Amino acid sequence: MEEQVTSHIIKGVILSIVSIAFSVIVYVFNLYEMQSLSYLNYAIFLGGLIYGAILYSNENKNQVTFGNVFAHGFKTTSVIIVITVLYTVLAFKFLFPDMLEKVLDISRKQMMKNPKMNDEMIEQAMSMTKKYFLPFAIGGTIIATGFLGLIGSLIGAAVAKKKTNPFENQS
Repeated sequence: MEEQVTSHIIKGVILSIVSIAFSVIVYVFNLYEMQSLSYLNYAIFLGGLIYGAILYSNENKNQVTFGNVFAHGFKTTSVIIVITVLYTVLAFKFLFPDMLEKVLDISRKQMMKNPKMNDEMIEQAMSMTKKYFLPFAIGGTIIATGFLGLIGSLIGAAVAKKKTNPFENQS
């Protein structure tokens, strides 16, 4: 009986659900200002990608190359990016419309701590932020998730067991 390989789509959906659940918990409990929680979310994401790469190698009886494992990890990342971008749009437009105001309040507090910024500069920055928030949120999600996915896929491909000789003929 042939062992089935878990699809990158399934892994991407699972990691996306975990990330979205984490995001909802942060929202519900109003934990936006705890920077350590975002680091925890990144660690879970990276750990999931690395585990997914190892699982992929094991399910293929370690008959994979670095490139195979990396590609699988980055395909998983691509699925996560699509789902996360969809969630970001839905969250800010429909599910949690007040989230934008909370994020803007946090941004205002951060700007007020900067002695080089006066009230006029802060208001101008807040106006621009509010106007272009969603495109920046989407772009930031794509770039940050893609970068973390690249790192996680590289680490996962490096630590996953692979066939000993990549130049050996496969039958």
